[in-house]
Amino acid sequence: MDRSNDVAGDRTITGASTSPAAGARTAPDLGGAAAPDTAPDAAADTAPEVGAGGARGADFLQLDPADAPPGGLSEWLAGRLRDAIGDGRLPVGGRLPASRVLAAELGVSRGVVTEAYQRLVDDGHVAGRGRGGTVVVAAPLTPRGRPPAAPAPAVEAAETTGGTAEAAEAAGVAGEREVFVREPGPEVFDVLRAAPARIDLSPGVPDLAAFPRAAWLRAERSVLAELSAPALGYGDPRGTPALRAAVAAWLARNRGVRADPGDVVVTTGTAQGLALLARVLTAEGIAEVAVEDPGSLGTRQHLRHWGMRTPPVPVDAGGVRVDRLRASGAPAVLLTPAHQFPTGVVLDGARRRDLMRWVAAGGVVIEDDYDAEHRYDRPPVAALRSMLADRVFYAGSVSKLLAPALRIGWVLAPPGHRDALVEAKRFADLGGAALPQLVLARLMDSGEMERHLRLLRRRHRRRRDAMITALREHLPGAVVHGAAAGLHLTVTFPGRSPQPPAPTRAQTRTARAARAVPDTALAAAALARGVKTHPLSWHGQRRHRPGLVLGYAAAAPSAIEEGVAAIAAALHDLT
Repeated sequence: MDRSNDVAGDRTITGASTSPAAGARTAPDLGGAAAPDTAPDAAADTAPEVGAGGARGADFLQLDPADAPPGGLSEWLAGRLRDAIGDGRLPVGGRLPASRVLAAELGVSRGVVTEAYQRLVDDGHVAGRGRGGTVVVAAPLTPRGRPPAAPAPAVEAAETTGGTAEAAEAAGVAGEREVFVREPGPEVFDVLRAAPARIDLSPGVPDLAAFPRAAWLRAERSVLAELSAPALGYGDPRGTPALRAAVAAWLARNRGVRADPGDVVVTTGTAQGLALLARVLTAEGIAEVAVEDPGSLGTRQHLRHWGMRTPPVPVDAGGVRVDRLRASGAPAVLLTPAHQFPTGVVLDGARRRDLMRWVAAGGVVIEDDYDAEHRYDRPPVAALRSMLADRVFYAGSVSKLLAPALRIGWVLAPPGHRDALVEAKRFADLGGAALPQLVLARLMDSGEMERHLRLLRRRHRRRRDAMITALREHLPGAVVHGAAAGLHLTVTFPGRSPQPPAPTRAQTRTARAARAVPDTALAAAALARGVKTHPLSWHGQRRHRPGLVLGYAAAAPSAIEEGVAAIAAALHDLT
């Protein structure tokens, strides 16, 4: 589906309104001038988490009511559900979302959903099970074209941060503030994490206080009560069958990716996935993986550690520049198409079509779907894997859904790379820890993960809004990128815009002062005031406007306001 209009525009902080959208201006990229835009209404924070700001659509089966014919919503929805049952995305025993929840996500009346469900009941495809929900009871209507259940390996590249605890300790506490002075080394994230600070606005972490401890404990007790003795022995290096099946169902329901459980490989984190992938690609004669610019510093560090060259490819408002990728001559590329890190743009429809042509000519794509589930003001964005399964390595994890400490991720590999990657995984660790995999599978199968995601969206939206409000108050003139989704936003300080409305004196002073200060110096000054953040320059190989990458999901609204005020005070001190 063409998603070229999915990006909710970047915003310039201008007015004193409490809405995040007030006075917003888009920034087409990190090097261009700002342009007018219409942004979402922050008052929708109290409404269902999707549908706010005009966005309609459900992660479940990638449903978009805009596809329905006029006056035929129920019939359209019933047809889409029948198709999913027929092709196996909704297997026998699978549960449909509660009608209230699906109606809220689609932005339609509950009656539309209940009527569609009733049509499926009348057809004999589903049945109501009381508190157990509405369950698929019919066998798939058409044979499911499953690829052979061959071993498949691992790739992940979302929250990579590089370095080791030993390296951080060797750097010493004295280097904590100096971390921004020199070029970031492999220990940079360890040193920053160890630095004492009152407020942590580092990107990449969800609301860890919301971790579903009670649900996890219940699931763990249930798993242990049922676990057989042989299940505690060595298992499949791809991961437990239960989790691989749960992940395949999760991806079909929430990311539009059709996969057999045999396609899924469970990983123990980003670093391992990149290491395995680098070995396999090196064996095939590939020594170069292009990366987005700006793009994740940690990902780039890991690829380079394993001997890969990482030529930069520019990113603009439409996503990665595929023409520049083609010109680079790189045989492979790592992309974050659903929510580009750190700019937050979406790879639009025209670029996706151009990328498909590049792939058809032999290119290989690594898709890092690191936080696509977290969206607030836009419809869901289809995964590249759903369109290019034969040439896309698809990676995801629970680091942004539950907690990075779980160290559980997954990858779907193209058919031609499955065996080699599984062999690399086998000789790396014989497979990850089985018990947490089984517990996670239980949470996914029970619907607990969907409930937790809905909770996180509400909490994260409030914190996102608090950060935009604080930026408007303390850093007028700053341009906000990527606020429609994710766990972070990026702030840059552009020059005077030729577009109306004209910037105020305060906005002009803020932008001029920030442009005169290296973002590394601003990040260091903020840390001296007890606030952690990332300078944008860390994540670029080319020159960009100075900026900061600010995480909001893990901080309370009051801490966010205090942290942004401290950054503004640090900027004032530097100028």
